[in-house]
Amino acid sequence: MKITVDEDTCCGAGSCVMTAPDVFDQRDEDGVVILLDAEPPADLYGVVQEAADVCPAAAIRLTKQ
Repeated sequence: MKITVDEDTCCGAGSCVMTAPDVFDQRDEDGVVILLDAEPPADLYGVVQEAADVCPAAAIRLTKQ
């Protein structure tokens, strides 16, 4: 799985960070998503998918490799 995020679309809700903190973080100044791991291990796929699903701005895109 490969993850990309659209920082311009991100609304800073933090849902991704709460769901998958090993993969996502937020900038202190504005809350915009920071991608910590663009290609996480398979054991994190479930929480990453959930984070993408709950993102209110649909700023997380997942692609299978």
